[in-house]
Amino acid sequence: MPFIVKSRHQPPESLRKRFANALIIDVTSRGSEPWVRFSPMYPHGGIPVPFSPGYFSTTVEGIWQGLKVFESIGVDAAKMLITDMKGIKRSTRKYGKVLGHRAGLTGEQLLPYDKARRQIYLPSYRWVLENCLLDLLNELEQLGTGKTVVLLDYETNCDLDNLSRPLSHAGLIKLYLEGNWPT
Repeated sequence: MPFIVKSRHQPPESLRKRFANALIIDVTSRGSEPWVRFSPMYPHGGIPVPFSPGYFSTTVEGIWQGLKVFESIGVDAAKMLITDMKGIKRSTRKYGKVLGHRAGLTGEQLLPYDKARRQIYLPSYRWVLENCLLDLLNELEQLGTGKTVVLLDYETNCDLDNLSRPLSHAGLIKLYLEGNWPT
């Protein structure tokens, strides 16, 4: 089953021309139902917050942004309660340099970016795949039988160790479907 990750920023006509016989699916927060549910900003609810027994987030992005610690501000648990996919991101422009991600809402340890990806983002996104999106994963698998499926994302970095760019959740979907989930 050939899955390809491409940028949502590419003109649709260019993608259709390049991948004429492929199915093109936008898995971003701007995608259509049901594929928008793959977005880390989609409010599935009940997502366990890593290192925080008994705490849950509405979105994966809420966990990622909520546990981010900046020079001028720490954890923001309110990001985990957002249900409309708006106002989740927190930027360096507003809060200064990112110092790391807190290992839990009340944790002492500050995780560097690479460890936070592996210990916060990956387990949170995988939880959503396995607990909220199995039916859609199965549908993608079926759609990919004998046909190329292009997954559109804002980011195309599928390399967990490439810290120069944000990680593509479409890339994680691809890796999951191919049985190559990163460790």
